Amino acid sequence: MTKKKKGANEDKIIETKSKTVSGKSQKQKKPVEIELKPVEESLKEEDLLQESGTDSDYDGDSLPESLDSDDFDSDFFDSEYDGTQEGTEDGDVEFSEDDVLEHEGSIDNVDDEESEQVESDNGEEDGSDEGSERDEAVEESDSSEDEVPSRNTVGDVPLEWYKDEKHIGYDITGKKITKKEKQDKLDSFLATMDDSKNWRKIYDEYNDEEVELTKEECNLMRRILKGEAPHADFDPYAPYVDWFKWDDSIHPLSSAPEPKRRFIPSKWEAKKVLKLVRAIRKGLIKFDKPEEEPNVYLLWGDDSTSDQKSKHLTYIPPPKLKLPGHDESYNPSLEYIPTEEEKASYELMYEEDRPKFIPKRFTSLRSIPAYENALKESFERCLDLYLCPRVRKKRINIDPESLKPKLPSRKDLRPYPNSCYLEYKGHTGAVTTISTDSSGEWIASGSTDGSVRMWEVETGRCLKVWQFDEAIMCVAWNPLSRLPVLAVAMGRDLFFLNTELGTDEEQEITKERLHSGNIPEPEASVAAIVTWLPDELYGGIKIRHFKSISSIDWHRKGDYLSTVMASGETRGVVLHQLSKQKTQRLPFKIRGLPVCTLFHPSLSYFFVATRKDVRVYNLLKPGEATKKLETGLREISSMAIHPGGDNLIVGSKEGKMCWFDMDLSSKPYKTLKNHPKDITNVAVHRSYPLFASCSEDSTAYVFHGMVYNDLNQNPLIVPLEILRGHSSKGGVLDCKFHPRQPWLFTAGADSIIKLYCH
Repeated sequence: MTKKKKGANEDKIIETKSKTVSGKSQKQKKPVEIELKPVEESLKEEDLLQESGTDSDYDGDSLPESLDSDDFDSDFFDSEYDGTQEGTEDGDVEFSEDDVLEHEGSIDNVDDEESEQVESDNGEEDGSDEGSERDEAVEESDSSEDEVPSRNTVGDVPLEWYKDEKHIGYDITGKKITKKEKQDKLDSFLATMDDSKNWRKIYDEYNDEEVELTKEECNLMRRILKGEAPHADFDPYAPYVDWFKWDDSIHPLSSAPEPKRRFIPSKWEAKKVLKLVRAIRKGLIKFDKPEEEPNVYLLWGDDSTSDQKSKHLTYIPPPKLKLPGHDESYNPSLEYIPTEEEKASYELMYEEDRPKFIPKRFTSLRSIPAYENALKESFERCLDLYLCPRVRKKRINIDPESLKPKLPSRKDLRPYPNSCYLEYKGHTGAVTTISTDSSGEWIASGSTDGSVRMWEVETGRCLKVWQFDEAIMCVAWNPLSRLPVLAVAMGRDLFFLNTELGTDEEQEITKERLHSGNIPEPEASVAAIVTWLPDELYGGIKIRHFKSISSIDWHRKGDYLSTVMASGETRGVVLHQLSKQKTQRLPFKIRGLPVCTLFHPSLSYFFVATRKDVRVYNLLKPGEATKKLETGLREISSMAIHPGGDNLIVGSKEGKMCWFDMDLSSKPYKTLKNHPKDITNVAVHRSYPLFASCSEDSTAYVFHGMVYNDLNQNPLIVPLEILRGHSSKGGVLDCKFHPRQPWLFTAGADSIIKLYCH
């Protein structure tokens, strides 16, 4: 033991216990006691600051900030000096005065092993003699807590109970452990700045002392902060050791038979599933819908985005700006600078034809003013990027003729009317309606001059004329050849005229039908609509309606006739029975204003066309319509039915014609837009696959319309001919086919009836 004089007024004893391991002999040293005797000189101010920095109480401001994994770096440990302390033969160690003040209470170990500092009890010394070696050795440990027991023995007593006392507890001998004096913040800060090992010191509030962490403890804390295992020798991915020997196993682990429950569905699982199903149906359990990723991509993507190009085949690069030329130069050539006359001519041009940039010449760059259209051109550039079509359409070179449907040749579809063969002249007004008899020998026509004429088809000779006071609206020949009766509608009256054709027996039957002596009393519901009267002028029957008649149509048996009063609303359609001279209303309610009616050619169906649609009714089953045909037209003008009864043609006042396949759909199979003006009438041939339409544009169109017996094959519609010849004044008002020949009769507003043949 070496003794030195330090001060003259006070004594200071520092007891230090340390373990030292020699690198060569691994010999454990005994704790070393250092005693400083008082000296006469007074301590310097700097020494007092150093001593107060180690012995003073802990203050929160004197410690560094919270530790991080980067603080525990090996460079700190490498930078520390390693001191080797050699003891004398009797175990004494010699310290200088500077070493005691700078490294007070610490002794460095050999081979970079940090010494552990333990402060001795207050005012006591161990009873060991000077220079004697101790037989007890201190074993090495990873933590100081394993070696040195806690100095304070208060146990679980809260330290808050001692906050008003001068001590913090009791040591193992029962003596009070006095609190250290508080150090001001300035002294604490200066002490921390002078101490290089202050970053590894931790204040122990329980024992009221500072503890310095060892190198092993710092490494352990650094590994914990990094999320690694505390000990470096721990392997978290150790290989699995299979304890069971599979190679030499002959028998199975269990030879018990398979239980029956493995082959039977679980009853409790079924109940659980049923419970979940009920909860899902009631909405108690709701599933989160998968979030759809927004289909967002760069509008004008970079060239590096090859994956976006593959997904979007219509990718096109942004349009490039026009590069500046000689005109944009600040000092262009003289030929690029316009003259005053050229500038004046620019002012007379339209704005879109006027050049956007007029070159100017400047002597230097400093004299160039700000460009006045800079903001405008930037905005136009943004519009180019925003409004540029971002769809790349691939154009295919296709012959337009190949896109047309392959239709049969018109030569293969003969015969059809294509040229005017005969003209019937005699009317002084526009011919509004025509009708042919069932034999095809005679044709009747009505005109606005109030005359009804009967013509011979082959010769064009006018056989008979009936004159009336009003314009003729409709004429219709009875479909029965044995009953040569002609129905004529004008204004509110409907006349049944005897044409005086046929044999004597047929004339007797006709006169009997048209005899007005036995007209029965009408029903009360019908009396307000029509009245049956005798025709005193021509010896027939006259029916007076309460509204003007717009259309009439005969039943195929020749006994019933339907009349349409366009302004009659729900009472606009009535049926007349010629044999009983009786009128009856329809057994159903008409929805809308009626335009025209048709009887089915073979069944008991009745077609009623309103302005927008066509309804099909069954006369044997009164009630709602059996079918409703949606035309999609603005206003229906006429309609005609195919002899088979399954196809219907509807004409409109907008020049469109619809073909309905009633077995296929309630919507048009084909919609033909041929006439630029209103269609006045449509007609279908009884025996040939022909149908026609006439319009106010003074033309008539002839079509080939083949209907096949095979329901899987759609009808074939081919346009054949455009028939012209009537004057443009008023157009063609009516058209009818010959009942046996492929001939077409047209009635024009020029008071001429024309016959077109093949």
